[in-house]
Amino acid sequence: MTEAPERAAGPPVSDADPFAHGVLLDPEPLHQALRGAGPVVYLSRYDVHALARYEQVHAALVDWQHFESGAGVGLANFRHEKPWRLPSLLLEADPPRHDAPRRALREILAPPALRRLRTTWHTVAEEIVDQVLAGGTEFDGVTALAEAFPLRAFPDAVGLGPDGRENLLPYGNMAFNAFGPRNDLVQTDAHRVAELSAWVNAQCAREALSKDGFGAAIWAAADRGDLTYEQAPLVVRSLLTAGVDTTVHGLAACLYAFARHPDEWRRLRQRPELARTAFDEAVRWQSPVQTFFRTATTDVAIAGTLIPKDTKILMFLGAANRDPDRWHDPDRFDLTRDPSGHVGFGMGIHQCVGQHVARLEAEALLTALARRVERMELTATPRRHPNNTLRSWTSLPLRIRPTA
Repeated sequence: MTEAPERAAGPPVSDADPFAHGVLLDPEPLHQALRGAGPVVYLSRYDVHALARYEQVHAALVDWQHFESGAGVGLANFRHEKPWRLPSLLLEADPPRHDAPRRALREILAPPALRRLRTTWHTVAEEIVDQVLAGGTEFDGVTALAEAFPLRAFPDAVGLGPDGRENLLPYGNMAFNAFGPRNDLVQTDAHRVAELSAWVNAQCAREALSKDGFGAAIWAAADRGDLTYEQAPLVVRSLLTAGVDTTVHGLAACLYAFARHPDEWRRLRQRPELARTAFDEAVRWQSPVQTFFRTATTDVAIAGTLIPKDTKILMFLGAANRDPDRWHDPDRFDLTRDPSGHVGFGMGIHQCVGQHVARLEAEALLTALARRVERMELTATPRRHPNNTLRSWTSLPLRIRPTA
């Protein structure tokens, strides 16, 4: 990114609505059109500049000095609008405000903590797969596996009690919808905002958490002075907001990928150490987080296009992850590919701090499935769930052939 020259070319203009239901359910045609139109496209409907090519999306993600998160990573500009909740200290803050919360959480989610969880999560995955197989060879992969495992494993690790966990997915759906325009998807959730927010906020209190989970470790960081006591519950909330839905839909993407690509499933069964690569390739291929916004801190030029100060930039992460200038045969799910560098977890200082947690969950579930399932296939067309930010699923009808 460069400071804006005195003259910069105007970008192509589109009146496309990236938040229309049809686009949310099937975004690839718009992504292809935006990539083809140019490195920057002005979306007149929302008065935002859009980036859909990998080069520009990656550059904007790592340049927090020119493209800030603190004014909101959704369409709303926090400089001019009051957020619907206190902003996230990780996702919606920039240095120096961002530094202490991220440093504390990075230490809490460091490899030693994940190594301690590995055996537990592999055991949980085996139990869930056993339960599914005991119920028959046809089931909904979303509810039976992609939701069931994270909703058990991750809240346990955070230290949540057993009651009310059914609120986590509706809360996440609401939070990710709120990054988009105030459309019908946001209005559908409006009647539950107060209820769901109150429940999640209550779970972030020290007394609501077990003494040995990630949540307790966050409060211990406040005791040491690494965080303030005001910051601690907001950091716990960030875990609960971003740590469930994205993993659920990443796991669903894996199941969808393997049901459609039986050769790749055979490859994974032969080499189960590829489980984490498979998860990253599924995240690249399906991009559970499709979009995020930034705000220009000054007049700045991208590929010759002037982005005026205080205006919003919409980054199409899903489009960047299928940019043929970055990826060979990008529409193919391929376990021989090196998917590192995908922007499905973001990039730069705001890159998902919990991505290794998600990879460990995927490793546990996919390894358990690879041991017990010879083949999986779709029995009907999967159904997507429209969300302003997430590429999410309602149903993934599967039939499996267990191993002998």
